[in-house]
Amino acid sequence: MLTAAVAWDGLADELSMAASSFESITSGILSGSWQGAASLAMAGAAAPYAGWLATAAGQAAQAGAQASAMAAEFEAVRTAIVPPALVAANRSNLVSLVLSNLFGQNAPAIATVEAAYEEIWALDVSVMSAYHSGASAVVTALTPFAPLQSLAGLQSGLSTVMSGGASGAAAAPAVPDRVTTLNLGLANVGGGNVGNGNNGFGNFGSGNLGSGNFGSGNFGSSNIGASNLGSNNFGFGNLGNFNNGFSNIGSGNFGFGNNGNNNIGTGLNGNNQVGIGLLNSGTGNVGLFNSGDGSIGFFNSGSGNFGIGNTGNFGTGIFNSGNGSTGLFNAG
Repeated sequence: MLTAAVAWDGLADELSMAASSFESITSGILSGSWQGAASLAMAGAAAPYAGWLATAAGQAAQAGAQASAMAAEFEAVRTAIVPPALVAANRSNLVSLVLSNLFGQNAPAIATVEAAYEEIWALDVSVMSAYHSGASAVVTALTPFAPLQSLAGLQSGLSTVMSGGASGAAAAPAVPDRVTTLNLGLANVGGGNVGNGNNGFGNFGSGNLGSGNFGSGNFGSSNIGASNLGSNNFGFGNLGNFNNGFSNIGSGNFGFGNNGNNNIGTGLNGNNQVGIGLLNSGTGNVGLFNSGDGSIGFFNSGSGNFGIGNTGNFGTGIFNSGNGSTGLFNAG
C-alpha cells in the first residue's frame, strides 16, 4: 500500500504537468503560426480535456492519500494484535497444566491461563473490528474517476470549420477531405491524434491503438496511463476494463496486482475483496492468514467465520472446528 501511495502521488504529479502542458499547447495554437478558424476549433475542443486532466490529477492525489491511510490502518492492526507466538504459548501452557493436574492442584493456574486467553480473544476481535471500520471508511472516502469523454468532437469540429462550414463572406474555402484526419505528430493513422505512432482517433501520446487514450502503449479506448489492455483503465499495465491502479487483471479493481473483479487492495484473488491478499488465500476475507472464504479474523481455514483459528464454518470465537459454533474449542 505504501508503494501504491507513492505511485499514485507520482501519477498525480504527471497528470498535473500534462494538464499544464496541454493548456500551454492549446493556448499557443491561437498565438502561433497556426491561425484561423481551424485553430479556434482545436483550442475550443481541447479545453474541456485540459480541465479533465487537472481534475484527474486531484483525484489521483486523493487516491495516494487514501492508500497511505489504508497502510496506516494495516500497520496499526499489526501493532495492536496479540502475536501468534503468545497465543501458542498460552495454549501450550494450558496443555501442560491439564496433563499434570492429577489431583486438581493446577485448577487456579488453569483458570488464570484460560482467563488470559479470553482476554486475548476479546482484544483481537476488538482490533479486527476497528480495522474493518477504518478500512471501510478509507474506501468510502474515495471518489470514482469521471469517465473520459470521446475526442470525436475534436475531429468533427475541425472538419466542419475547415470544409467551409463557417458563415459569412469571409468563410474559408473548402479543403480536401484529408483534413478530416488531421493529426499532430508523426506516423499517426486516424484522426485527432496528438503524438507519434497512434492508430485510431483522439489519442494523446504515443503508440496507442484505439480511441481517446492519454498516455503510451495503450490498446483499447479511454485509457489513461501506459500499457493498458482494455478500456477505461487508469494507471499502468492493467488487463481489463475500469481498473484504477497497476497490473490488475479483471474489471473494476482499485489497487495493484489484483486478479478478479471489483477488488480494492493489493494482490487479491477473487471478486469483491478488500485488503492485502498476499496474506490471505481465500475469497472475501478481512484479516490475516485466512485460507477459507468470507472470514474476518486470523488463521481461519473455514468459511464465514469471525474470530481466530476456526476450521469449521460460520463460527464465532476461537479454534472452533464445528459449524455455526460460538465460543471456544467447539468441535460440534
